[in-house]
Amino acid sequence: MRYLRMFSNAVLAALLGAVYLSVLFLQLNPTVPLYPTILASLAVTLALSYGVHFVVVFYALIVLRQMIANEALSPGWVSLRLLSWLLAADAAGVATLMWFNLRSYAPMLSLETSRRMAAGAAILTACAFTFLGVALAHYSFGRRKGRLGASFVGLALAVSLVLPLVARGPGKLQPLVSRPLDIDAIISRASVGGRVVLIVLDGGSLDFVSTAALEGRLPSFGKILDSGAAMHLATIRPTQPDPVWTTVATGKLPARTGVRSAARYRVPATADSLELLPDNCFAHGLVHFGFISAIPHTSASVRARPIWSILGSAGLTSGVVNWPLTYPAQPVRGYLVSDQFYRPGAASLEPDDPGRELENAVRSTALSIQPPELFDAARAAGDAARPEAEATPLAQHSSSDPRRDLLQAQPFITDRMYEQVARALQERVRPDLSAVRYRGLDVAGHRFLRYAMPRDFGDVSPEERRRYGQVLENAYARVDGIVGRALAALGPDDLLLVVSGFGMEPLTVGKRMLERYIGDPDLSGSHEDAPDGFMLAFGVAVAPGRKPRASVVDVVPTILYFMGLPVAHDMDGYAVTEVFRREFRDNRPMAFIQTYER
Repeated sequence: MRYLRMFSNAVLAALLGAVYLSVLFLQLNPTVPLYPTILASLAVTLALSYGVHFVVVFYALIVLRQMIANEALSPGWVSLRLLSWLLAADAAGVATLMWFNLRSYAPMLSLETSRRMAAGAAILTACAFTFLGVALAHYSFGRRKGRLGASFVGLALAVSLVLPLVARGPGKLQPLVSRPLDIDAIISRASVGGRVVLIVLDGGSLDFVSTAALEGRLPSFGKILDSGAAMHLATIRPTQPDPVWTTVATGKLPARTGVRSAARYRVPATADSLELLPDNCFAHGLVHFGFISAIPHTSASVRARPIWSILGSAGLTSGVVNWPLTYPAQPVRGYLVSDQFYRPGAASLEPDDPGRELENAVRSTALSIQPPELFDAARAAGDAARPEAEATPLAQHSSSDPRRDLLQAQPFITDRMYEQVARALQERVRPDLSAVRYRGLDVAGHRFLRYAMPRDFGDVSPEERRRYGQVLENAYARVDGIVGRALAALGPDDLLLVVSGFGMEPLTVGKRMLERYIGDPDLSGSHEDAPDGFMLAFGVAVAPGRKPRASVVDVVPTILYFMGLPVAHDMDGYAVTEVFRREFRDNRPMAFIQTYER
């Protein structure tokens, strides 16, 4: 019976811990209304996921205390002496998470939301110290002050549950916004003869590029590093392609773009969805195990004008290929090929049919490409490139699992197809801005970083090193070939920008153990901790050399400056003028406009 009473206290503390976590989820999503159904559904979901683990941890700690203490513990079904310690742990743990998330996700939150969240974190921190004070007092003086201690615990519990929600507010729905797509030329610009060629990469590391180029293994990158400009780019959190590339395309942080994570997350039995999941607490495991569902973003989710829309307003053409959140494709001056134009089947939906993983499931004409009359030319160019891409092996020695080889090769095949689509359409339109995104490096880094950096992992066998050690370098070599072809096609006044929105680094030991637990032991690279991306610039206007660290929000202002267009005051980035030669800057004064949004 004694151990059952210990268990009842562990369960009660775990439930309260799940409620505290619910407050954290709601703080990060200030537009979700505080309806009883939403609060109940979120609390139950977190109790069934985190709460179960809390029960195990709390009960193990109580039993361990029972085993090593001199005095036997015989708590009541609801023990003030025991709960004060457990509630202190609950409140302190969640308050710590609040402070960490407030720091990590500052770009994702408006100033008002940050202030409200800081107030909630401060309240919970104060309550944690109150619980701890009662626990210490009860430990020092016994039960003589039991009623007073119970009053303090009850008051602190009520304050810790109510006041953070009061500070957070009842929830304010975002108003519907409209933005012009571009049709009429309304913005004047300076006379510029050169075009901008933009190559964007997921998961590229400047350190890897610099080392390999120095050793002569990446000659095209080496040419840019020798004669062009290079800099690290600070990225954002959560470091996911959708919010990062939306930030790059608009020059605005996620609090302004409306895209704060890779998807919207719906809790069971509710119609409202969460936009952001907490960091540092394995919250994405809730999606993996089906506790909450993910709803992908679309182009309608973007609340700020991207660079191709801005250029269209100035009468300039853009050619955009494989950019995230461009489906359904919106009208553009030039052409736009959505990242859903070639959409391989999802592995989780088709586990027994690896051949369909590489099937070109092309979306409908009107939705996947603009203007629709370019569909046939784009499809023909991509399909013609596929046999060549499939014939190029990723590794000298393939694995014993053909399905795994197909899955790892898929992004490189589609990268080559998208490159050919862009080349075919550029011959028809010749846009002022050409932008193509490539995903292969990111996939190779996630799966094969451990074989390229065996010393950082320690568990790589010589056979694995021999079989997979060159996969990541081969992926960079493919990108080097793409860069080389872009250099060869560059006009005399053109500007080439190679931009990586985020880098790649080894997964921590704890995360590697978690991935093994959930069934993904091959994952070894990560960008969860926001490793820097990079920007390389090449052209006659570029001043060679290594430049100071910039940010992903600076890419669009820099392009606008080069093209003779004003930078908007409501953009969060700045034009990196240090990239350009002094004579270019002397002839190109900086111009500003209040906003491009209306």
